[in-house]
Amino acid sequence: MDGARTVLVAARPALPALPPVEPRDVITFVAMVLGMFMAILDIQIVSSSLAQIQAGLSASPDEISWVQTAYLVAEVVMIPLSGMLARILSTRVLFSLSAASFTVASAACALAWDLPSMIVFRALQGFLGGAMIPLVFSASFILFPLERRPLVTVIIGLVATLAPTLGPTVGGWLTETLDWRWLFLINVLPGIVTAGAGWALIRIDRPNPALLKGFDVPGLVFMALFLASLQYVIEEGARDNWFDDGSIRAFSALAALGALLFFWRVLAYRQPIVDLRAFLNRNFSVGCLYSFVLGVGLYGSIFLLPMFLARVRGLNALQIGIIMMVTGVAQFLSAPLAALLSRKLEMRAMLALGLFLFGFGVYLNTFLTNQSDYWELFLPQVVRGVSLMLCFMPINTLALGTLPQDMLKNASGLYNLMRNLGGAIGLAFFNTMIIERFALHAERLSEHVTLSRPDVAAYLDQLAARFAELMPGDARLAATKLIMRMVEREATVLTFNDCLDVMALVFVVALLLMPILRRPPRPGAASNERA
Repeated sequence: MDGARTVLVAARPALPALPPVEPRDVITFVAMVLGMFMAILDIQIVSSSLAQIQAGLSASPDEISWVQTAYLVAEVVMIPLSGMLARILSTRVLFSLSAASFTVASAACALAWDLPSMIVFRALQGFLGGAMIPLVFSASFILFPLERRPLVTVIIGLVATLAPTLGPTVGGWLTETLDWRWLFLINVLPGIVTAGAGWALIRIDRPNPALLKGFDVPGLVFMALFLASLQYVIEEGARDNWFDDGSIRAFSALAALGALLFFWRVLAYRQPIVDLRAFLNRNFSVGCLYSFVLGVGLYGSIFLLPMFLARVRGLNALQIGIIMMVTGVAQFLSAPLAALLSRKLEMRAMLALGLFLFGFGVYLNTFLTNQSDYWELFLPQVVRGVSLMLCFMPINTLALGTLPQDMLKNASGLYNLMRNLGGAIGLAFFNTMIIERFALHAERLSEHVTLSRPDVAAYLDQLAARFAELMPGDARLAATKLIMRMVEREATVLTFNDCLDVMALVFVVALLLMPILRRPPRPGAASNERA
């Protein structure tokens, strides 16, 4: 028996050894991921503290939204521009400059003395720090061989999806524990470390200053006009009733004009500011579409659930953060599972599983009531947290894993831009849907809650009798106002359920694109050599 066991063990094929990785590359990657985490975290970190910032800067409720809009408008311009800048300056120089200037801009935001100064500093923060996000994606495909990429992609996916989830929680805690200015001061020390580590360690490529000779300044202007105007329309449209507002009509026209000029310039100029050839790769094009869908789900869920908990349940920022932490914890704990499945499942199968689970997790949330709280939201959030890790890794691999190295820097910017646009367009859509569906549900419920119905009249009399015992004044008027508030509350619950239904449907429809994807290279195939 011992001899037979020895023969069987000897005959069992050994697992291929993973290629070695230089410690320098690991430290470089960790520093770059930290920079990406800061840049993504700052998109959402102010969302739960806008009221406190508004009070601190003496701004109006309509103006304070620009603290977030300015960051997003500026960042969306830098992300696609980062590819060209990385080729001109090198990844090392661009990343270090981005991290250092982001840190300075963060400190300036903390020192802002009024709303205009805050808007300027937030725009600089978003623009200057925006390059760190796509550089991590392209660097990961250059630093690590194919066999090591599953784990690396899981780490990037964890950070890219966990940062916006943690943003409102961290922001609410900092504001309530310390002061809103710490939303920005928290970046200073990690920013200094990241910038220093990037300058000392990154050795991925060499600068090519010769590209400055043909730098496409008109293309840059057209791209900025197109993307900045589009982002403004998306961010402010729902708030200003879309095309009923003159500024929205004007910026929509500017976005359309900028788009026409930008695409004409990109297709006609010999050295365009953004190289769109990556879209000729089928996997990259479909991967960008999936990145867009993931942005809709990621940022949409972070937007809808906190709003529901604030409006219906009346919870504060810290209480909402504790509930939303469930998704972040599930993402963190599921990272090893995603790494394991990446070695067992083909990428397309893993993506299909992730899309299905995300849609199912959102569907579980569509049964909200006015009593939904931590435990009612626990399972849906766990399912979504797990599914995010199963979605992000294969989307990243499928989109970027079949491109040649010389296209990665440009492609990474476009890929990340699609996720940001998905989030922005998704939020604009859900904002509009909330306004329209609430009006519809409130009207329909009001039609049924009338004094012509005996049960409604009896309930009103019962409430009026209670108010008469507890407080002086017009008890019947107080009872009527309470019933109206109950109608509004239930209309709000139905509205959020409708939004979540649509989000779940988006992920189900996304499954229909799966047959278009090609299988990416598997570990064991020839790996790309470092440039």
